[in-house]
Amino acid sequence: MPGVRTRGSYQEAARQLLRTSVLDAVRSLLDEKEWSDITMAEVARAAGVSRQTLYNEFDSRQGVAQQYILRLVDQFLDEVKDAVAAHPDDARGTIMSAFERFISIATSDPAVRWALLGRAKSELLSLITTDGWPVLEKAVNSLAEVFEGSWVQLSPRDARIAANHVGRIALSFIAIPARSPDTIIDDFTDFVVPFFERAYEDSLARRPAS
Repeated sequence: MPGVRTRGSYQEAARQLLRTSVLDAVRSLLDEKEWSDITMAEVARAAGVSRQTLYNEFDSRQGVAQQYILRLVDQFLDEVKDAVAAHPDDARGTIMSAFERFISIATSDPAVRWALLGRAKSELLSLITTDGWPVLEKAVNSLAEVFEGSWVQLSPRDARIAANHVGRIALSFIAIPARSPDTIIDDFTDFVVPFFERAYEDSLARRPAS
């Protein structure tokens, strides 16, 4: 039934547009003040929708905040994929580039900037700390797919180990930002690369001879 599929596609596109508009509005508001000072009425007004529409789509204020953080994670994951593709057979280059991109995204986001200033309240930060499992799970699952499916071709076990540690370290930077991002990039690379190089060598040894 082509007509049904078309309606479904239109509805999904409209929903994605709504979500994008709302989350863009949240980002704009965060440029001015911290999340705990932003009301749902302000979000709805900035996004050009009703409060009821906002609640219908996100269920709650916490739902809006969680989707905002998940979108930030998606941006990070896209950069990781680009970094992996840009540095074939180069574990150090991949890790350094990926973390540099992550730092750039994180420090340019207004929610993270509030954390850097020590002003962020627990309401938003809890989504990557005490209530952070959905965010961490998304990051770990997606990173594992990249590490297992790209040129790296890590084993499922090694891909999961790498994804879990990289995801947790990255999120910890948002929760407790480093005072010197340049130093943390170098330290992170030195810490992670030996594991990736060993795991990559293992993956090469498992591949059939050409």
